[in-house]
Amino acid sequence: MFVSARSDYALRAMLAVAAAGGADGDGGGGDRVGELVKAASLAEVQDIPLSFLQGILLDLRRAGLLHSHRGADGGYALTRPADEITVGDVLRAVGGSLTTVRGLPAERAGYHGVAAGLTDVWLAVHGAIATVVDSTTLADLLTHAISTSESARSAPGGGAEGRGDVAGPVPRRPDHTSYRS
Repeated sequence: MFVSARSDYALRAMLAVAAAGGADGDGGGGDRVGELVKAASLAEVQDIPLSFLQGILLDLRRAGLLHSHRGADGGYALTRPADEITVGDVLRAVGGSLTTVRGLPAERAGYHGVAAGLTDVWLAVHGAIATVVDSTTLADLLTHAISTSESARSAPGGGAEGRGDVAGPVPRRPDHTSYRS
């Protein structure tokens, strides 16, 4: 799986809209109206080029994930609560298939001869990725962000272990020069 800038920006924008207060009351499913977020504000806060973001927001709106309101008081809101929108929904809205092989969806990769088993590998990779992204919601990510920042305040000394910017020990790469041939 390759995570493009477009996919990364789409997820960051959706999280920012979700953090602003929930789903749009007109969008079908939200029980409260979230604060409308302007594209320019999203671009500035998330450090995304505005012209690039506008195309992403259009794709998210077409996919039924965002609702836009026009006018001076307009902006964007989620069409559903954050706990009903998955990372997979967002990735598919802006990028299509989750995994590709030579530019084609994994299920269309075909091989013959000694490489025939590769199709099964690519399908297994696709399934594993789908399992993760389809079971992770925007609300899950927001909860993690909140719990990470709370742990930073409560951690002794507020060290890196509480800030969430260090995921744990970095695995050591094997020293290939020590292997015998």
